[in-house]
Amino acid sequence: MPVYVQHEALGKINDVFDAHAIWQAPGLALFARRPLLRDLLERSPREQRGRAATRCFSHITLVLPQEEVDDDRHLTRGARVRDLAESLSALHRKDFGDLLQGDDVRYHVVGADRLEPGEVEVKFGHAVYLPAPGEAVQYTVSVSRDSAVWKTVCPIYPNQRLTLIGHDAHEATYTAPGWPFGAEGAVLLINDGPDSPLEVQVRPKDAFDCGYDAAAGYWTIKSRRGAVDATGAALRLLLRVTPNATARAPAPVKPASARPAVWKPRAVPDPELTAVPVARAPAPPTVDATYAPVSRQRVTLAALALPRLSRYRETGAQALEINLNRAFVPSAQPSDTVIGFAVDDQDQLQAITQAGRERIAVPAAFSPVDGTRVELAACAPALADRYCALLVLPQPPALPVAPGARFTFGRGAPMLAALRVLDSPAFLKHAAGTPPSSADRLGLSRDAFSFEAGPDGWRIARLSPTQALYHLDDKLAFVAAIDTATPEQPYRLPAGHHLVAGHYVLRFDA
Repeated sequence: MPVYVQHEALGKINDVFDAHAIWQAPGLALFARRPLLRDLLERSPREQRGRAATRCFSHITLVLPQEEVDDDRHLTRGARVRDLAESLSALHRKDFGDLLQGDDVRYHVVGADRLEPGEVEVKFGHAVYLPAPGEAVQYTVSVSRDSAVWKTVCPIYPNQRLTLIGHDAHEATYTAPGWPFGAEGAVLLINDGPDSPLEVQVRPKDAFDCGYDAAAGYWTIKSRRGAVDATGAALRLLLRVTPNATARAPAPVKPASARPAVWKPRAVPDPELTAVPVARAPAPPTVDATYAPVSRQRVTLAALALPRLSRYRETGAQALEINLNRAFVPSAQPSDTVIGFAVDDQDQLQAITQAGRERIAVPAAFSPVDGTRVELAACAPALADRYCALLVLPQPPALPVAPGARFTFGRGAPMLAALRVLDSPAFLKHAAGTPPSSADRLGLSRDAFSFEAGPDGWRIARLSPTQALYHLDDKLAFVAAIDTATPEQPYRLPAGHHLVAGHYVLRFDA
């Protein structure tokens, strides 16, 4: 891989603010213990023809001991740092004026705690860029391991053509927080101007797969060498590039071609089907077999409605936290969490992962593991006074329902109790001194509604006068609020449509 970032340590320097001592050793450089800045720039030209240099690097970052930089800021308000940058720029223009080709000479001085007194490091190269005063940011680059918590890596400026992102600041322009691949490689961003899309490449190319998800708006980078994390999931890094609002809109990114899936998860078996022997041959004619139709009615927990906790302040409820495990169902064990969501008593939403917490807005979608997409859908205006969002479950649990009978759903009803996944104090955080209680007490009555499968759909009856019920269609779009529905005059819910009661968005399938 080419050297995109040249990072070198200079010899011991008595005065780290002496530009001449950093630029060139007195006498012949041939006899110097270690090359200084001028020698490094001369030996590593930006462009050359044959052995002759035709262009030199002109953007240099100088790293000094942090304590000396702090002392200068305290005693002289940074005057020695500014003088050092100006003096080195002057020496640079004087000795390499014929190799600049009109480029601005820019020096930037920073401090580092790792350096001992007298130690100096320099950083320059094809992927080192220092912005001009007042230059606006064109892009902001951020990374994530779970698509929920994003951490900023760096800005990219309009004239900054190459940016190398990796694990080590010595070998890259910037380090990526949570870089999972060790010293295996890096990500190279190529910016050819506002009329061209930003190009993302991996280095070395044979070490990674890099694909762009146009719907999600980020690149997924995965190791080709089969590396996995502690949970057995493939190591990956998600990279997002956000254009600055004031910058000119870039050309659209051309997505990578889709690849066929090599492995697909086994389909979840229908819980209402009866186990049968493997052999499928018909019974001998002498066997008098009887065949009965199998029930197809079932109820599925399609989503969870996240409540507005501001409506329940008198209960002492401060936050509702829903952690999804690897089966993507709510779990009371934080150690099993792949991704979680929280809503507080100010009705603010957060995504929770091992990387931390991140404020989020709806609608939103997350991909905490490959092949699974978790969506937060916005609520229709008719539901917005009670709910913040609908958390759509990617692997919704379901239960069979026997035909020809009426059943009751509610906090005190045993029917479909396995779908009331939040019926536990573990999901609800209370104020100090408030006794713990089940999250289901927020918005779900003991006897909320009854349901019965009929030939023309499902018959819904509202059993509690305080229970709010909402009808959503098969796409989770609002249809109606169910105010009047009795066992004698039930509300007809078409098969495949949804009913919202408390936290639960239930789909009734025929």
